[in-house]
Amino acid sequence: MSTLEVIIIAIVEGLTEFLPVSSTGHMIITQNVLGVESTDFVKAFTVIIQFGAILSVVCLYWKRFFKLNKGPVNDWKSFLHKFDFYWKLLVAFLPAAVIGFLFSDLIDSMLENVWVVAIMLVIGGIFMLFVDKMFNHPDESQAITEKKALAIGFFQCIAMIPGVSRSMATIVGGMAQRLSRKTAAEFSFFLAVPTMFAATAYKMLKLFLEPGGVEVLSQNISALLIGNVVAFVVALLAIKFFIGFVTRYGFKAFGYYRIVVGGVILVMMLMGHNLQIV
Repeated sequence: MSTLEVIIIAIVEGLTEFLPVSSTGHMIITQNVLGVESTDFVKAFTVIIQFGAILSVVCLYWKRFFKLNKGPVNDWKSFLHKFDFYWKLLVAFLPAAVIGFLFSDLIDSMLENVWVVAIMLVIGGIFMLFVDKMFNHPDESQAITEKKALAIGFFQCIAMIPGVSRSMATIVGGMAQRLSRKTAAEFSFFLAVPTMFAATAYKMLKLFLEPGGVEVLSQNISALLIGNVVAFVVALLAIKFFIGFVTRYGFKAFGYYRIVVGGVILVMMLMGHNLQIV
C-alpha cells in the first residue's frame, strides 16, 4: 500500500470502528475503490490499526478507565470491589472470547463472504430504524451489574457475523438492559478495549509465526505506525461526535446510512464486481 492508501484506510477504520455502521462493510468498499489487493498483510493491517482506536478510548476516558472504587480493603470482597469496573469488563468480554475460540473456523468462513456483510448491513439498518422505540426505556439507576455486563457480552457475540457491527450489537445489548443510550454507548467503547486488544494481539502473533512474517512486519513498520496514529486521532473525534449525536437524535440516521452502504455493496456485487474482504 502507498502512504496515501494507508492513511485513507486508517481514516475509514477510525471513523467506523465505534459507530454502529460496520467497519467491515466500509473496508470492503474502500479497499475495492482504492484497488488494494487483499494480501495477508493488508488483512492484518486493518486489524492491527485497531490498536490506535483502542488508545483513543483509553485517552478520552482515562479518568474513568484507570479509577478504582474508593473504600478500605478489609477482606477479599472489599478488595474485589475496588476492581469492580475491570471485573465487569471481563465478564462482558468472556462470551466473545469463548465462542470465538470454539467457532473460529465458522466465523472465518463467514468473514470471507461479502454477501453476508451486505445483507447484514441492510437488515441491521432496518432494525436500527426502530431500536429507539423498542429499547429506549432506561431505568433511573444506570448501574451496570454483572448480569447486565454478561448480557451485553452475549450481544457482542452477534457481531461475529460480519456486517452486524460490534458497536451496534453492544449498544443495543446495553439498551436492552435498560441503560440509557449514552451509558450503553460508553460501556460499548470500554468493552472494545479488551475485545479489540485481544483481536490485535492474536493477529500480530499469527502473522509473526508465519514463515516470513517477521520480515513482512519489519518492512511495513512505517505503514503500521502511520495507520495507528491516524486511526487514533480520527477515532477520538468520531467518539466525541457519536456520543453527542446519539444522545440527542438516536440511531435512525445510522439505520438509513447502513441500508445505503449495504445496498451499494449488493449493487456492486450484482454488477459483477468481485469484492473481497479486507
